Amino acid sequence: MTFGFENKESILEYIKDKQNILVAVNAEKILKNETRLHDIINNNIGYADGIGAVLALRQKGIPANKIAGAELWLDIIKKFEKEKTFFLLGSSSEVIERTVKKLKQEFPSINILFYRDGFLKDGEKEKLVHELQEKKPDVVFIAQGSPRQEYLMDELIKVHPALYMGLGGSFDVYCGLKKRAPKLFIDYGLEWFYRLIKEPTRIGRQLILVRFIVLLAFKKI
Repeated sequence: MTFGFENKESILEYIKDKQNILVAVNAEKILKNETRLHDIINNNIGYADGIGAVLALRQKGIPANKIAGAELWLDIIKKFEKEKTFFLLGSSSEVIERTVKKLKQEFPSINILFYRDGFLKDGEKEKLVHELQEKKPDVVFIAQGSPRQEYLMDELIKVHPALYMGLGGSFDVYCGLKKRAPKLFIDYGLEWFYRLIKEPTRIGRQLILVRFIVLLAFKKI
């Protein structure tokens, strides 16, 4: 596993010729008791997309900063727009249509070979595999939520090697249907707190971060 990037530029340089899965790592994924998910992280390219992961790396003497996946995928497009091809899957039909339309406006040279929503019914995964093998994209973005997207990417990379990246709800953010935290919260590592204020039902997930910080303080991670 490659982990602990200091900034987006270092990731972009590192991945330019890679055929791996880019995995956003946070406290929730680190503490999740799922061997398959941990194997995917360990065998691919992880980056700290959460203050918990940043603190854990720094405690081990590894220089790291939080890198938001919601921004990184667009940086990948911006850097490789004219030299790589793209394949998008995720969210609803409406959102993916809006996402592709906006991408084509913002990045006129982008070559999107295929796109579809993220709701795969019976038999549609086989069709997806066929599209991948036929179109042969360089970069595949999958926005389904974790760990579902990681498991799907782990299956797909075996039939079509490429650079894969899981995006969670990034298409919804890009289309303006969801809002990220204000810059002040992001700069101080409090994006999780802003989300909790906006969505109190996330309290269970945010308590995981509290538990993580406690374990980190006692060097149990």
